[in-house]
Amino acid sequence: LIAGGHTFGKAHGAARPADYVDVEPEAASIEQQGLGWKNSYGSGNAGDTITSGLEGAWTIDPAAWTNNFLQNLYGYEWVQTRSPAGATQWEPAAGAASNLVPDAHDPSKRHAPMMLTTDLALKVDPAYREITMRWLENPEQFEDAFARAWFKLTHRDMGPSSRYLGNLTPSAEYVWQDPIPEVDYSPINNRDVNRLKGEILDSGLTTAELVRTAWASASTFRGTDMRGGANGARVRLAPQSSWAANNPQELTRVIGVLEGIQNEFNERSSRRQVSLADLIVLGGVAAIESAA
Repeated sequence: LIAGGHTFGKAHGAARPADYVDVEPEAASIEQQGLGWKNSYGSGNAGDTITSGLEGAWTIDPAAWTNNFLQNLYGYEWVQTRSPAGATQWEPAAGAASNLVPDAHDPSKRHAPMMLTTDLALKVDPAYREITMRWLENPEQFEDAFARAWFKLTHRDMGPSSRYLGNLTPSAEYVWQDPIPEVDYSPINNRDVNRLKGEILDSGLTTAELVRTAWASASTFRGTDMRGGANGARVRLAPQSSWAANNPQELTRVIGVLEGIQNEFNERSSRRQVSLADLIVLGGVAAIESAA
């Protein structure tokens, strides 16, 4: 993501943020909220833009996909300098490549490329160097690695692959999507639900134990990235099974009893099966209904 992301665009540090950039929009006065960061330097935009305080672009064509970031990284010796905002960054030694990079707003101006300290780590650190040298010599590997990393970055908060839209979606599932196996059996019906509720309530588990276990399973769901929740019954696995909030000793015992009920039901039924995830939720529902 560093090497691929810095193939495009530039950093913005026309002047010191502390002198010209107002408070974050959420902390601004009510009439300023929603208008973005207020910058009083010059025009406040274009060549006067201030974000991080670092300034400049990395490549000869910041609007196109190239291998020039890595070519520049390894093609020059880099010396420390300061941006107009006073931020520490790096430029080619001895004034090399001083006219390589086009200005983002004025076609009559050219600049030297720049690197951040974190960029140079990709060259100086032995482990990173092994990877980036391979990418420099094999641009197609770099392109593939960046495409996969960018896809993950832009889809990480989407949730499972079932939430894809359109016909340009990959067929592969990725571990970061928390995939669960495809259902290869018929789901339980209302009669099965009532039977399983009765077996759970007769199992010796208390109302509180069943509710706490169901809550532990479902409460991890996050609407921000559609992760967590009851699907997959991951509450029975590390690390959730050892979280103090889930009362691991009680959780282990409850899961064991529910697994026994699940196994007995699935062995009796030749077609319909119940998952442990569903049984955990069903146990919580049965307990609440019984206590109501």
